[in-house]
Amino acid sequence: MPELPEVEVVRRGLARWAAGRTVAEAQVLHPRSVRRQPGGADEFAARLTGTTLGEAQRRGKYLWVPLGGDQALIGHLGMSGQLLVQDASVPDETHLRVRLRFTDGGSELRFVDQRTFGGLAVEESEPGDPESTPLSIAHIARDPLDARFDDAAFTAALRAKRTTVKRALLDQTLISGVGNIYADESLWRAKLHYERPTATLTRPQAATLLGHARDVMNAALAVGGTSFDSLYVNVNGESGYFSRELDAYGREGEPCRRCGTAIRREPWMNRSSYFCPKCQRPPR
Repeated sequence: MPELPEVEVVRRGLARWAAGRTVAEAQVLHPRSVRRQPGGADEFAARLTGTTLGEAQRRGKYLWVPLGGDQALIGHLGMSGQLLVQDASVPDETHLRVRLRFTDGGSELRFVDQRTFGGLAVEESEPGDPESTPLSIAHIARDPLDARFDDAAFTAALRAKRTTVKRALLDQTLISGVGNIYADESLWRAKLHYERPTATLTRPQAATLLGHARDVMNAALAVGGTSFDSLYVNVNGESGYFSRELDAYGREGEPCRRCGTAIRREPWMNRSSYFCPKCQRPPR
């Protein structure tokens, strides 16, 4: 699933290519892609047609575009969702689900989703909120790249939780945008085992972990995110290259870049955790 850097790459593309454009037509080609819209495809199209898109916003893995009047177009990419800016002359993608045409007659915005786990909806947003945050995601925490993220509050909340450190990093009500890839990368950089109890972290350790999470996601963002296949792309269909720079995730059996010990993979919560057994010793 795309994590913060991959979603931020898409957000920047939308801010550049879609902001300020007025929707002439919203065409739903697969009802599952608007399943969160109470009135289905007809309501989705009716609420979107004639609106002017604001500058795309993001919180963690969620994207939304303010539409004015306390409503927003919200999107979640799921496992395979893509938002592509395409010229109208480009043939439809095999898994095209939703198409937006604009009054300026320029490029279309297409939602392509092979597995249909993602989706779009027009929702009510927080009244008076300059970011027009959709009500459905108001509970999601801010992410480490948000200028209003509170480092001290996060550090205190992390140490107060009765859980393990990787579970805490994936808790979107505590810190958003961190998924399996960047959790493993942050923990490798911080030399912390994924099962380390959060209550045993010192304040400096918690602050260092947060710093590494921020650094690794900024580094990924600088090269377009992490793309393991053709599914994770920007609005122009281009892949990111951070997979070449991963230190832990996906490197089972390869030498740790710090000590040379083989990276290990262990099953974890229907996922996998990658770590160095020497640098990241398990808790007693």
